[in-house]
This record gives sequence, C-alpha cells and structure tokens, in this order.
Amino acid sequence: MQPTDTGNPDYYHRVVDCQWACPAHTDVPEYIRLIAQGQFTQAYLVNRESNVFPGILGRVCDRPCEPACRRGRVEPAPNNEPVAICRLKRVAADHRDDVRPFLPKAPAQKNGRRIACIGAGPASLTVANDLMPLGYDVTIFEKWRTPGGLMRTNIPSFRLPEQVLAEEIGYIIDLGVDLRLGSPVTSMKQLLATGEFDAVFVGSGAPKGKDLKLPGRTDPAAAANIHIGIDWLESVAFDHIKAIGRRVLIIGVGNTAMDCCRTSLRLGASDVKVMARKPRAFFKASEWELEDAEAENVEIVINHAPKAFVIEHGKLAGMLFDLMDYDLDAPLDKGGRIVGERVRGERFIPCDDVILAIGQENAFPWIENDLGIEFDRWHVPKVDATTLQSTRPNVFFGGDAAFGPKNIIWAVEHGHQAAISLHKYCQGLDVNQRPPRGLKLSSRKMGLHEWAYKNDYDPLERRLMPHVDLKERFKKINIEVELGFTAEQAAAEVQRCLNCDVQTVFDARLCIECDACIDICPVDCLTMTVNGTEAEIRQRLKAPTLRATQPLFVSGPLQHTARVMVKDEDVCVHCGLCAERCPTAAWDMQKSKIRIPYASDETSPCSTPQPATRPAPTRRIA
Repeated sequence: MQPTDTGNPDYYHRVVDCQWACPAHTDVPEYIRLIAQGQFTQAYLVNRESNVFPGILGRVCDRPCEPACRRGRVEPAPNNEPVAICRLKRVAADHRDDVRPFLPKAPAQKNGRRIACIGAGPASLTVANDLMPLGYDVTIFEKWRTPGGLMRTNIPSFRLPEQVLAEEIGYIIDLGVDLRLGSPVTSMKQLLATGEFDAVFVGSGAPKGKDLKLPGRTDPAAAANIHIGIDWLESVAFDHIKAIGRRVLIIGVGNTAMDCCRTSLRLGASDVKVMARKPRAFFKASEWELEDAEAENVEIVINHAPKAFVIEHGKLAGMLFDLMDYDLDAPLDKGGRIVGERVRGERFIPCDDVILAIGQENAFPWIENDLGIEFDRWHVPKVDATTLQSTRPNVFFGGDAAFGPKNIIWAVEHGHQAAISLHKYCQGLDVNQRPPRGLKLSSRKMGLHEWAYKNDYDPLERRLMPHVDLKERFKKINIEVELGFTAEQAAAEVQRCLNCDVQTVFDARLCIECDACIDICPVDCLTMTVNGTEAEIRQRLKAPTLRATQPLFVSGPLQHTARVMVKDEDVCVHCGLCAERCPTAAWDMQKSKIRIPYASDETSPCSTPQPATRPAPTRRIA
C-alpha cells in the first residue's frame, strides 16, 4: 500500500465520524467541548455556521451523526449508545445569550444581483442566509402567510415550538430579505419573463402526499374521514382541523406517520394504531420517534397490508388488511432481506378515521414544459447532485424539491451548495469549479504528560431526555414534550465524547520501532508489519477488522526494518496514550479543523461588504 495522504482534508475528516456523516458537516466535537466549558453562545455559533438552525435541529434533526458515533461501536453494551449529539445541540441553543451581535450583516452597498427563492423552507432560507451578506437582494416567495415550509406545517408544535421557529427564521429575514408571504408562484415562465431576477432557486419541498387507491377509497361516504398525512398535519398547524375520531388508523411507518399518530392523541383520539406492512426492522421512522409514539400508548401493528376501506351504513367503518408472512435470507438482526412474501389471512380493524402517511412526491404543475427544465419519468427535476443546477442554467433546485423527501439537514446543505453555485453563476464563473475543503492541524501537547484536551475515558451511559408527564402533555397541542437536558445531564453527557477530531499524527522519520505505542494501546489499533496489499495487511492487524468502511492509516517505510506502521482508524478511541508513551515524539495528538467552504469564501468583484445599519426586513402578504 502507498503511504496515506494525510494532507487530503477528507482523510482526517472521515476520522471524525459524526462530522463526516452530517450532511452539513457540523463541527460536533468542537461545539461539545465549548458546552463542556460553559460557552453556550460560542457553541451555538459553531453550530449555526454549518446547520443554520441549531435550535430547530436540536429538537427535530434526523441525527445521521449519531449512528456514526465512534462511541456506539468501540464499547460493549450498555455503554455503546452514541453521544447525544442532537440533544447537546439543543443545550447550546437553550442556554446561549443573544447572538444577534455576532451574526452576519447585509452590506449597505449591494452587488446589483437579484435571486428569487421559491418556498420559504430550510433550503431557501439557507440560500438567503449565505447570499444576503454578500450583497445580493434575495426575494422569497411563499404560498402560506408564514415562513418555514414543512418545518412549520408538518412538524407538530409539541415537538418544535413556534417561538423557536420564529426566532431562527427571523435571524435570516432580518438581513433584509424581501419575504413575499401569501404569494405562490403559479408560473415559472411568468416569473422568468419579468426579468427581475438573475437566477431562481426552487426550494418548494415535496408537497404532494401519496394516496392509497384501494376499494372504497373513492366512496363519497368515506371522503371526510380519510386524510393525506402531510395535508392533515398542515390543516392542524393552521387550526383548520381541531378534532378527530376516537379510533384512528395511521397507514405508514415513517416520521410523518409518527407525527400523525401523536397529533391524533392530542385532538381527541384514544385508540391509535400505526399499521405497518413489514416487520419493524424495515420501518423508515427513526427509532426514537417510534419509542416516543409507543410511550404515548400508540400501538404499532406489523405485517398488515392495507386491502380495502370498508364502508357501512353510509360511513367509514374500518379497513381490511392482508396478514403477511415474509421469507428472509438472514435473521433480521443480521441485516436480513425479504426474499419472499405470502398472505396467510385477512383482518378487519374498525376505525373512525384513517390517515395515509405513505410518502411524499414532488409536484411542479407551475413549471411549464418549454422552459428547458427537464424532469425524469417520476417528475423529479434533472439536477446536478453537486451544483444543484438544473438543465436550465439560471434555475437551481434544493431540498426535497431537488431529489425527493429527505430531511431538514439535507435541505440546509443543499442551500449552502446552491448558494455557492448561484454566486458563481451570477459572477460568470464555472459552477462546477467548487471551492476546496481545507485542513489545519495543531498540536495539543502542553508538556511531557499534559494535553490541551480531556483524554480520560468516562464510562457513563447516555443521559435520558426528561419529558413532560403523560397526564400533562395532552392538555394542549403546543406543550413541548421534551424538556431538554438539565445542567447536570449536559455536564455528564459532554464527557462521553471521545474527541475524535484530536488526531493521532505519525512521523515515520522519528520512529525507532520500539513497540511502546503498540504495547500501550488499549484497543490494539496499531500494528507494525511488512507492507502488502490492503487485504494482506488487514489480515495481519493486531485486532481483527470489524468494518472496512474507513481507510487504514499506512505510514511510509520505517527506517530500521522498512516495515510500515498501520493504524485502524475505525477503532481508535483517541486516548493519546501512544503519543504519551512514545520516547521520540513520533506520535503526536493534533486537533484537526476541517474548513468547509461556503459562498462567502468566493471573492466577489462586485461588492465589498461594509459595516452598515441592518436594513429593515420586508414582509409582503398578498
């Protein structure tokens, strides 16, 4: 194997599993350390640089960072739970001071370029957040009379309070964004024909809920009691629906289904069942969402495939289901896949209402076919995955509008990347030439046995989120269920972080091959061996490879024997004992700072931002 190129920022970036897994690449270890030091405002700002909405995402993020957390794979149960990264994000948001003095400002001198954003969801708001400080005029068209997109209409207020939404959206609108509420775009051709905008960003989400075409669905007697999940949540959010029947069936097992079932309980339902076609291992909902629903006595019924809506005496009486059995190619806990299915019977379940939460689709009836914007056979726009540019050069897509339903953090990342592309496009530059990531390493060594980071191992189990009592939480629909970590819980949870961004940096020129580092390593992640192919080297590792998804570190030839030092980054716990034990300082512990580029990193020949009084925001309600 060739020596590892540790100068490539992606190498050390991948070692920081949580940051690598986050679509927006939030610097998780850094903000956790700041929380540990009580610097909540600074922790919030570190978060906001990448994910824009720390208070929102600290409550409702899908948490792709947590399954990647090193703590979840290097320790035996019960301590193998990941660090509560999302919960700690909320800690920073809940306990910070006023951050407005530290937020970007829009310059007085504009650059003369105008951007239209369609939809006021997280992707469009991120575009505005990144471009307004560069002198752009950004106009956001929103069909509803309040901004936020699906964050506002599809996430219940008992999970995401209105004041948290309003505050973090306000930080962006207050840059001077021209927010046109109650102003749906009904024709892309007309919008482009105005000549008002240099480029258009489409962040309108995936607003069309899927229907279930089964016998009984079109019977007028049942129409008032069969609901499309995202439309129903939207109606609840705007107080158009305030009650539901006592017995409710939720069809689908994604996160929307979980929001529907829990909302039903707050609108008067007492018997709520979530109906799943397949076993639990195949559910799309996050495990914590399932646990929250079950804690509220929602029944999750597996292996029931919807067959028909049953109408009796002129109204919906219930649903008929096929009872399913499945053949697997391996046990479920070993990642088994379904290789066969069969129906073993049927079951009727009575209900008063049915909510369909079986997925969402893109819908662009307002984009004409003759504009050069191409769509695939599923009516998803053909968009470059990196630049977010459509087949019409001045139109960009992001969030669910670009690639179908994902989540908020993906929408934010799309907004960042689209902002870079929009900036380049407006400056006449090649949108495919992306600004590179950067890497800065700095030693943490302070003395012979002193390090500028905490490397003690803490065996604490993951802290549990406190909740409002069951008897209290149903009194009003907007009572936030999760209370947030107490100060004591936060202080304990931050100690569980393994500081994965403090890297083990090796200098082969200084190594005397004494084996001291290998002897002291508590997880046997170091091996000195003759070089060979990756497969050969993995067979010689001191500890067997459990996952081959992360590259090995391989040094250059060592000076005495020409062997190589090999490190399995996947199991290292960043304790620093190798560096502490090494007599020649061949190992050092160095903090890596990955520089993630944003639109602000691209120099603009049109404007130099000047300190200025923040322009008053514009809100237009049609």
